[in-house]
Amino acid sequence: MGTTFPGWSERASDFYVGLEADNSKNYWTRNRAVYDTEVLAPMRALLDDLSAEFGEGRIFRPNRDIRFSADKSPYKTSIGAMLGQGHVEFSARGLGTGAGCHMLASDQLTRLRAAVADDATGPRLEAIIGDLEASGIDVTSHDRLATAPRGYAKDHPRIELLRNKDLVARKHWDPTTPWLRSPETVDHVVAVLRAARPLVQWLDENVGPTATEGRR
Repeated sequence: MGTTFPGWSERASDFYVGLEADNSKNYWTRNRAVYDTEVLAPMRALLDDLSAEFGEGRIFRPNRDIRFSADKSPYKTSIGAMLGQGHVEFSARGLGTGAGCHMLASDQLTRLRAAVADDATGPRLEAIIGDLEASGIDVTSHDRLATAPRGYAKDHPRIELLRNKDLVARKHWDPTTPWLRSPETVDHVVAVLRAARPLVQWLDENVGPTATEGRR
């Protein structure tokens, strides 16, 4: 596929190594030009290359919301973006991408658990997850219960899935991966997002958007 994305440079990685060591306005101001040219511009190019197939991307702001956090570090130590139900994130630790549902509202979580428990939709989800894991893509949750959710038996055959509060297919590459420095990165991101489509479709069919507050 045609691409304008040049790859992530060593300067992009070094920027985040430095930001982790000195997360201050002084560091950010001194290195803003590096962020703009080596971090932000490549992410914009990557999203442009992906937009025709996966939708318009949205880059998250670099500033952290510290209003209710004990950690007052002002800047995020990664650049992240959403495109449709997919995401891409770059940091000093490499590149991650994937798709799924995150931060479910209560009505979405209720539907997720019901679909996992159902003897028709639950096994189909297990098969989708099995295919993803066989291809080297992890399926994880950002938050899990320590035990069974209320109303479900602790010995349910899909109890491990029932404990999840969300569900995301994700692949991560460490910063030494050679092709991260090249346009070939686009092909690897595309492959993961395409592989995650059955999971996204299952979530669309069985969870869907929230009728209350919250977001997918």
